[in-house]
Amino acid sequence: MGLNPLSTNASTSSNALAADARTLNSLKLQSGQNTPAAIKETAKQFEALFMRELLKSMREATMKSGLMDSAQGDLGTDLLDQQFAVQMSGQAGGLSDLIAQQLTRQMSGSQAQQPQAPTSTLSLSERIPVSSNITANASQASFIQNHSDAAARIEKSSGIPASFMIGQAGHESGWGQREIKLPDGSSSFNLFGIKATPSWSGKVAQVVTTEYVNGEPQKSVAKFRAYDSYEDSFRDFSKLISQSPRYAQARQQIGSVQAYANSLQSAGYATDPQYAAKLSRAINTTLQLQRAQG
Repeated sequence: MGLNPLSTNASTSSNALAADARTLNSLKLQSGQNTPAAIKETAKQFEALFMRELLKSMREATMKSGLMDSAQGDLGTDLLDQQFAVQMSGQAGGLSDLIAQQLTRQMSGSQAQQPQAPTSTLSLSERIPVSSNITANASQASFIQNHSDAAARIEKSSGIPASFMIGQAGHESGWGQREIKLPDGSSSFNLFGIKATPSWSGKVAQVVTTEYVNGEPQKSVAKFRAYDSYEDSFRDFSKLISQSPRYAQARQQIGSVQAYANSLQSAGYATDPQYAAKLSRAINTTLQLQRAQG
């Protein structure tokens, strides 16, 4: 039975899921022709579809097939995932709010325009394989949205994918929750944890950090670079990766999230023995949310 998620019957649309990806285009098209309430409901449906795919991927990654598997059991699991997806979607401050904002902007900016033919050329970020076995939250989505413009500008000059830089900035700064501060409490704008070596002539922030020695975490005080803006931080990071011979191998691996992360760890970007795995998850989270937002 078909479902129109933009129906004025709120009880129907709020408790059901547009259960296949073929409905996505019609959802987006109709949202541009309806009220803010309809756009909000459409955004919730998009988020529910996204959450359903995450749940499905998590099950496939963690559950092994067995003798008790059956088509009926698979159907029951799929229906349960749908219910979970609907229940987790539409929360205040969640991904659906960002989707609704994007749909509203598109509706406002395209009312007088004719639909454009899809381009056959994909951006670098769209061509990078992305793992779907990830989870995301509102703070990550907000961090990605806040830094997307600056990262996109730096990508044009450096060639380093914006998604790679945002993911690494998110990991290093705890998605903006653990920023390095100056003595007066203001931000150093250092999103990448780049230390202030003797050659650095700019501002400096001195904080306690965790370094791994022989695989064991140890606290120490270190000096970090400070900038005038977040974009300056992205620019300095891209300069480090693009020009240092130390990261020459990483520059050759921008087509693969895992290979890029492994190369940075091998080059000694961080002392954490699990750095590559953590960085890969952060970049994949960025790629997944960017595609959901776009």
